[in-house]
Amino acid sequence: MYFDEIKVGMTVQTAPAIIEKEKMIDFARVYDNVPLHTDEEYARSSPFGALIAPGVMSFMAVWAKYLEVDFFGQELLAGKSTKIEWLKPVYAQDMLTGKATITRTVKRSAKNGLVEITIEVSNQKGDLVLTNITEAIVKCKI
Repeated sequence: MYFDEIKVGMTVQTAPAIIEKEKMIDFARVYDNVPLHTDEEYARSSPFGALIAPGVMSFMAVWAKYLEVDFFGQELLAGKSTKIEWLKPVYAQDMLTGKATITRTVKRSAKNGLVEITIEVSNQKGDLVLTNITEAIVKCKI
């Protein structure tokens, strides 16, 4: 989808992403090796009461599902920035879904524009667990 076709308020829903315990622990051991993500005994004594997923993994699980939607197709030129805010813990076997909304557009030149996408991620209980704001550079029709 070209920049010129994108409108603020457009939304897409992602397919569910399941946080599998073994993948969660494997990810944590490589990228976020702290006991809260890898040591079940330690995690049980934490305020969370169980292992929680690394925040970046929680986001990336939903991001992968968002990319399957392919909002911009071949007109996507590049990502510019991303900001993630974690609101609630994500546990093993949680099912996360995202709602992606176009929240801002700015034409940069005759060739491209900046599109801001806000993704709200909820678990199977409907709790909002994280938000993300990503900026993407998208081609204009020439």
